Amino acid sequence: MQQLEALTRQACEQASGGYAVIPILSAKEAEVERQMKICNSCRYCEGFCAVFPAMTRRLEFGKADINYLANLCHNCGACLHACQYAPPHEFAVNVPQAMAKVRVETYADYAWPPALGALYKRNGLFLALALVAGLTLFLMLAAWLQGSLLRAPSGANFYSIFPHKLMAGLFAPIFLLALLSLSLGVRRFWKDISPGAATAEAVGDAADKVLRLKFLDGGHGEGCNNANDSFTLARRRFHHFTFYGFLLCLAATSVATLYHYLFGWEAPYGFTSLPKLLGISGGVSLLIGTTGLFALNLRRHPLQGDTAQRPMDRGFIALLFLTAASGLMLMLSRGTPALPLTLCVHLGAVMALFVTLPYGKFAHGIFRSAALLKWAIEKRQPNSLKLSDD
Repeated sequence: MQQLEALTRQACEQASGGYAVIPILSAKEAEVERQMKICNSCRYCEGFCAVFPAMTRRLEFGKADINYLANLCHNCGACLHACQYAPPHEFAVNVPQAMAKVRVETYADYAWPPALGALYKRNGLFLALALVAGLTLFLMLAAWLQGSLLRAPSGANFYSIFPHKLMAGLFAPIFLLALLSLSLGVRRFWKDISPGAATAEAVGDAADKVLRLKFLDGGHGEGCNNANDSFTLARRRFHHFTFYGFLLCLAATSVATLYHYLFGWEAPYGFTSLPKLLGISGGVSLLIGTTGLFALNLRRHPLQGDTAQRPMDRGFIALLFLTAASGLMLMLSRGTPALPLTLCVHLGAVMALFVTLPYGKFAHGIFRSAALLKWAIEKRQPNSLKLSDD
């Protein structure tokens, strides 16, 4: 199928003679187009989330429209359980699943560098754990060669194991490259979906939806469907624990960086210091969130989303869990012979997280935020379809 699409696209480009060519839909995008046309005729789910009001502004669905709607979908499952045309009906309408399959195509298509887009299909739980193990062993070898792996550190200072400049030199380029990759990918996505001018009101509206995870409430405030027809707010709550835990850990690292370079205050910091308070609360929040999300993922019904993406989902959850758990263990092992080994595990988990950041589940938060901003802009513009009807 992919080879056929590529050959067809090449033939169209050669025959276009310089004229604009309408992008060809993939099989998964064509399935979303089919389902959206059915939904546009029904509109029973119009009040569930932003996908359906955005859908009603369109009669035709091009590639950019489908990618936009797919990333606007939060996979809450409410429309699947409310749909009269859902399987086993012959129309087989399953919007959450169809959107999920297109979303991962979006990440791969907009990946930078483009050649690394295929990593989305391979970035699973096994790869995540293997990467952590490999990097941890590499760091242990480095510590052993300099004689610090088996030697009790001087006090609680882990810079006696790995100097600060060495750690900054290892992690800063990887983190910056991850940010660059995500930024360039979402920039291309933003350009293709043609969002229009963003006002302060639209930015504030989108930020509110992102920070509150508004569309994980099922459109009625009762929550998502996960394993059956019952509604639950668990998925939204565990997402909040994970999201804000990650931000708190990032804030802890940022404050510690300012302490080091601006004031000359070197780690480790006291338990009542701002970096430590932020790091502890963020680590605990991440542990709660990732544990809950992993349990929900194991119980999630096959019709809810794309089961082929579960290895990628679980790999990302595992990396966040290992980063938080090893970070808390690092704090508890201060001044003990276990500090060198714990530090190697923590640094291995963090490095694996950074390496896979642009090519894993983390991308969904970036693309979804862009889609929410597009919706916040779009809904403030006149609806040309309603104007034409009048």
